[in-house]
Order: sequence, then structure tokens, then C-alpha cells
Amino acid sequence: MRRSEEETQHQMIAAKDAWGEQEGWGKRAAKRGVDIVGALLFFTLFSGIFILIWWTVLATTGGPATYKHRRVGRDGREFDCLKFRSMVTNSAEVLRDLLENDPQAREEWTTTFKLRRDPRITRFGAFIRKTSLDELPQFWNVLRGDMSIVGPRPVVQLELDTYYGPYAQAYCKMRPGITGPWQVNGRSNTTYAERVAMDASYVRNWTLLGDLSLIARTVGAVFSGRGSY
Repeated sequence: MRRSEEETQHQMIAAKDAWGEQEGWGKRAAKRGVDIVGALLFFTLFSGIFILIWWTVLATTGGPATYKHRRVGRDGREFDCLKFRSMVTNSAEVLRDLLENDPQAREEWTTTFKLRRDPRITRFGAFIRKTSLDELPQFWNVLRGDMSIVGPRPVVQLELDTYYGPYAQAYCKMRPGITGPWQVNGRSNTTYAERVAMDASYVRNWTLLGDLSLIARTVGAVFSGRGSY
């Protein structure tokens, strides 16, 4: 009798685990469906804005309108993250010279991987960065399956290795997002540690309703411009 009870208990545990896996798969499938529909709607409704920004970047800088940068995605796989180019064409050289000659800028870059006063950014580039319009090409990354509309902020491998520590595994469990908790909670006004904590909390607790709430809050964050530079 005791053995039968133990077998029944094991069967119940196995069934519960299987149900959890199915439920998790269902949530991920639903999230992917929302991503595909959302990206297709974006390209259908806002293609005119996309083309206008593309043309303006070309006309004002003479260089390519978009650029690719390697980011870490789900399961630790790297991908080419797309953005409208907001910087001068020789941005790498400008950054290198700045960090070599400006200790304060070097410390800021080492701490946050961002510069509050970045000489690489063009005038139009400052506008599209402040309004997050520079990230619109990432809807193509969403269609490709590299990214999600909502998720952790995409990072480079060096950031993941340097700052995420035990949270790196959580980051790699999901596709990074165009928007997420960081974008609606202060953006660049937050510390890097706070950003990592927000990403880890999102991975543990995300829901589809929560994603819709973050998308709605993103609109307000974009118009307020708080923490964007």
C-alpha cells in the first residue's frame, strides 16, 4: 500500500511538472504570436515614418541609414541588432580619442556604457534617440525571431560578462526586447545594477497582460523623454 501511494505521488509530481512545461510553452507561443502580429502591424501602419527617418539619416550624414551591432539573445546566441544610425560615420575613432584624453568620460563609459554628452551623436541622431525612433528597425529583428517587442534590454557580451553575474542565466532565457521595464523606469537615469535587477525580475514574473502594460507605458515614457540621452 505504501509503495502504491509513493508511485501515485510520483505520478502526480510528474504530471504537475509536465503541465508546467506545457503552460510555459503555451505562454511562450502566445508571446511569439503577439510579436509577429505586432511587428506586421507596425510595418503596415508606420512604413511612411520608417522611410522618412531612413531618408533623413541618409541626407544628413551621407552614410548608411542603419547599422548592426552584435547583441546577446536567447540561449546566449549572438545576433545583429538593427538601429537607425544616430552617430557620425567615424564614431569608433571619435570614441577612442575621447576615452584616451578625457578621464571623466572614460569613467562614465566604463560604468554605464553610455555618455551623457556624446560627441559621436548627430543633431538628428539626438532627436531619434530621445524619442526612441532609432530603435524602429528592431521590428525586423522581432520578425526574424532575434528579439521580442517586450523583454530585457539587449546587451553586448562584455556587459553580460561584467555586470550580470548570477543573473546572466536569467537574461539568456528570453529574447531581448525593443522595450521593457528599464525603458519605462527611468532609462539612463537608473544605475546599471538597477537595470540588471529589473531585467531579472521581468524574466521571472512576465505575463502577456504585463507586456501590454509595458507597451502602453512606453508611449508615455517616449513622450516625456525622461532619462533618454
